[in-house]
Amino acid sequence: MHELSIALGIVDIAEKETKKANKNKVEFIELEIGTLAGIEFDSLDFVWPSAVKDTVLEHAEKRINIIEGEAKCGDCHHIFKVKYFYDSCPKCNSFLKSIIKGKELRVKYLEVS
Repeated sequence: MHELSIALGIVDIAEKETKKANKNKVEFIELEIGTLAGIEFDSLDFVWPSAVKDTVLEHAEKRINIIEGEAKCGDCHHIFKVKYFYDSCPKCNSFLKSIIKGKELRVKYLEVS
C-alpha cells in the first residue's frame, strides 16, 4: 500500500510550506490526483487520518480534484479520454499515444494559519 507513503509525502510538503510561511497549521489542502497516477482513492482516504495525526494537517479540510486521463494518438493525433494506460485510440485503434492528462499528483493549494 504505497498510499501511506504518498500521504506522508503530502504531510512533508505541507510542513515545509507551513514553516516557510511562519505558520503553525494548515486549515485547507487541495490536491490534484489523476486517475492514471496509480493511487487508490479509497486507500488514500483510509490511511489519511493516521498519516496526518499530530501534524500540521491533522485538522485540515482536504479536497481532492480528480483529473481524468486524456491522451493524444501518435498516429492520427486524435485526443481522447483514457481510463487505462493500455487503452487504444477510438478513432484508429492505435496503441501509440502520449498521455497529456491524468498522471498528476500534486498539492495545488494550502491555506495556512
